[in-house]
Amino acid sequence: MRDLGAGFRYLLKGQRWVARHGKQYEFGLIPGLITLALYAAALVALAIWGEAFVAWSTPFADDWSSPWQGLFRGFLTAVLFALGLLLSVVTFTAVTLLIGQPFYEKLSENVDRDVSPDGTAPESGLPLWRELWISGRDSLRVVLRAALWGVLLFALGFIPVVGQTAVPVLGVVVTGFFLTEELTAVALQRRRVELRDRLALLRSRKTLVWGFGTPLAAAFLVPFVAVFLMPGAVAGATLMARELMGEETEEEGAEATAPGGETVSW
Repeated sequence: MRDLGAGFRYLLKGQRWVARHGKQYEFGLIPGLITLALYAAALVALAIWGEAFVAWSTPFADDWSSPWQGLFRGFLTAVLFALGLLLSVVTFTAVTLLIGQPFYEKLSENVDRDVSPDGTAPESGLPLWRELWISGRDSLRVVLRAALWGVLLFALGFIPVVGQTAVPVLGVVVTGFFLTEELTAVALQRRRVELRDRLALLRSRKTLVWGFGTPLAAAFLVPFVAVFLMPGAVAGATLMARELMGEETEEEGAEATAPGGETVSW
């Protein structure tokens, strides 16, 4: 239970860090706004043309009598939009991190320098194109894993009682784990930690991960919230990554020098 509370505190610390560094926060908003615009356009297109797509993909129902044809296709249209919405929630972080790799990389480095006792941040030593390739490859693997879980949970949602109670809660917990993996990847990739090792590291501290990721996943279900919490989530994940790697961090309440020479109190 202690790890559960510690994970939540890292989430709060990250939001507090960006609140104290306004320019870093504004800088970190850009990728989320771009991703939000892309996802909004995709969901609007799905809402407009989803019914036509369902009609095209179910020609066997063309001769069904009313009201069965309308009910059947209306149900499939609703399922299609719900699945698209679920996948958008699950994949939003991965896509935002991929688009915002240079933004969040810089933000994560600044957090590392701010809380490191010697004021330094780990560097991968890789060129930008290589970092983007690794990030994109790993994000795709995580998205595929998350999508499989999403489809499974969506199917389980049709089970009476369990599907309306336990499955939604499990969905938020699973989403929280994958969100945490994607967010900590920003800091851990700079430390040359491979995807398999990252997953093993997170599984070894599941309650810490759930404490960080589950409330974040629940908050991300609210429209637009993800955009504004993302910079702080990256900052909090960087702080948590330092603990996972056993690195010393300036404790809250100690004085630390922020990027730009500004002295702040943790």
